[in-house]
Amino acid sequence: MPFSFRPRRAGLAAAGAAALALSGCGADQPPKAEAAAPVVSALTVERTSVPLALELPGRTAPFLLAEVRARVDGIVQERRFVEGADVRKGDPLYVIDPAPYRAALGSAQATLQRARANLASTTAQLDRYKVLVGGNAVSKQAYDNAEAAQLQAAADVAAAEAALTTARINLGYTSVSAPIAGRSSVSQVTQGAYVQAGSATLLTTIQQLDPMYVDLQQSSAEGLALRRDIASGSLKLEGAGKAQVRLKLEDGSTYAHPGTLEISGVTVDRDTGSVTLRARFPNPEKLLLPGMFVRASVEQGVRQGVVRVPAAAVTRNPQGEATVMLVGAGNKTEVRTVQAGALVDGHWLVEHGLKDGERLVVSGVQKLRPGVVVTPRTVAPSKLATAPGPAAPAAR
Repeated sequence: MPFSFRPRRAGLAAAGAAALALSGCGADQPPKAEAAAPVVSALTVERTSVPLALELPGRTAPFLLAEVRARVDGIVQERRFVEGADVRKGDPLYVIDPAPYRAALGSAQATLQRARANLASTTAQLDRYKVLVGGNAVSKQAYDNAEAAQLQAAADVAAAEAALTTARINLGYTSVSAPIAGRSSVSQVTQGAYVQAGSATLLTTIQQLDPMYVDLQQSSAEGLALRRDIASGSLKLEGAGKAQVRLKLEDGSTYAHPGTLEISGVTVDRDTGSVTLRARFPNPEKLLLPGMFVRASVEQGVRQGVVRVPAAAVTRNPQGEATVMLVGAGNKTEVRTVQAGALVDGHWLVEHGLKDGERLVVSGVQKLRPGVVVTPRTVAPSKLATAPGPAAPAAR
């Protein structure tokens, strides 16, 4: 039975040959290549000057506001304006029953005439007594009495003239006219209503809408930081004129006409810790109405000697400090702590921590670690995407 072992030996030999062939193929394979250095976008650090603007909430307010109130008592006989329409200064608005005041005017005129007649009589008598008292034809006492009577009559005339003027004024108040030019509001009284001067019955209001004020609220801390930056020279005011202000309306659109900052508050509100700023805007189309909520971008000046760093290139360490990634010697990455100021148009304004000529990694920062060799690709600042917007508060 020796022939029974030959097939098995032949199979073992074939398997060994195959194993040797496979091991030989593995030995001929080349070693794996090292991973290539990652390519990153790098921005060359360069200091520049950046205009700053502060975004503040506010509400519109009329340039002039007049409350038209009754100045005499009486029945409203007529309303002579259209509610919500524009009126000119001096346009008639209401007519209050003038009959009682015409009568009062006539009585005042009669009183004045009587007083003038009495003055003429006493003056003539005084003139005669002046002649007679010199010849002792009348006593000195009679002369003094005549002189006192003449002075009293003159005073009566003056009082009657004042009463006549008052009567004329009251009669004029029965015709209520617009004290300013502007847009009228809803009438608070109707024809036949009784109005009183004592309670100063409100008839209507008139608001001048062109130009228009916008009242803004700024925190006292922001104002303090602004004054310190100006004093230190890091922030330079543009020109000697008033700061320019731009508006964003409630629907997110930008108001076409820029305004100017008119008033900067000098008193801090105890409840809110803010000061009130007032800006003035032209409003020829009457698009702005009193009471509208708006957001205003107020020019603050020009920040000197800062580096514009894209927001995506700035991260925070566990201590909350702003950090950036730089390409150092040998194209190795390193982390640097910086002082970031305001966020303007999608860029942090870095004041300290960077030097001119250094290379700043602006993409893929989250995937890099310090000490990694990279292949930097220089990009121009104009090629970087920005997110337009006003200056954000400084991140210290």
